[in-house]
Amino acid sequence: MTMTTTVVSKPSEVDILILGAGWTSTFLIPLLQVQDTKYAATTTTGRDGTYKFKFEVDESHKDLEQYEILPATKTLLITFPLKGKHESAHPVNSYMKAHSNSAVNVIQLGSSGIFTIPGQEMWVTRKSKYDTTNARAQAEDELIGMGGAVLNLSGLWGGARQPKNWIDRVAATKEQLASKTSLHMIHGLDVARSIIAVHKNFSKAKGQRWLLTDTIVYDWWALILGFSGQLDEENKNTERENSQIKWIGELMNEQEVKALPRSMEQLGRCYDVREFWTTFGLMPIRGRLC
Repeated sequence: MTMTTTVVSKPSEVDILILGAGWTSTFLIPLLQVQDTKYAATTTTGRDGTYKFKFEVDESHKDLEQYEILPATKTLLITFPLKGKHESAHPVNSYMKAHSNSAVNVIQLGSSGIFTIPGQEMWVTRKSKYDTTNARAQAEDELIGMGGAVLNLSGLWGGARQPKNWIDRVAATKEQLASKTSLHMIHGLDVARSIIAVHKNFSKAKGQRWLLTDTIVYDWWALILGFSGQLDEENKNTERENSQIKWIGELMNEQEVKALPRSMEQLGRCYDVREFWTTFGLMPIRGRLC
């Protein structure tokens, strides 16, 4: 999916202000347009009619001017990664100060990677232990403490991001392939739907962290085997394709895996994200990697 039109006007007030019109916005903006939701977006260059904005932590607030030119909004969506303490407070406080301390709901897009810790339980939920020393987790915790909502997204795919094109990188050797177990993904369209749902029902999300996938636990081996017929045309690498298929067969015999996909116990860390979809009355609509 691509943007159907660009942001050509600069309204004084919007429903959603997107700080960082990157990959996510290519799915979010068309959906906002279809739903006739007022929005504005920023880029570092101000391209395509967006607002020019470059995030920096300036304790002296000398960068307040770039916040002042942004429109008033009900929801502030921060798509770029914030890292460490104070990085979340700065854009939120700066925006509020520039707009006469107007209340604003804030959504931050985070990563599910913070839940990758030694000794993690097999089934991981949004309330599971996470790496509190992780710089992104620290920024997210700060935002949550300020009443914001964090969406910890799993692997993003859609558009130019196609999992079948990652195989040579993640499974270049048999040893590397042997270490590949579970994979969790979410399509850009479902990310966009989730953002809008949180925007419309922010009271349900306020001050909380949400873990988000398409509800499917993928098996890397099963995926690679399933993609094998497409790799020749896409990657022009028949030799690697044949090697990977051969390795999967060998590994199944070595590890006594009778069939694919492997069981949840064999795959290890698995994400249980039912709470998000149930709370906001949605289900993902792009739950197949193709």
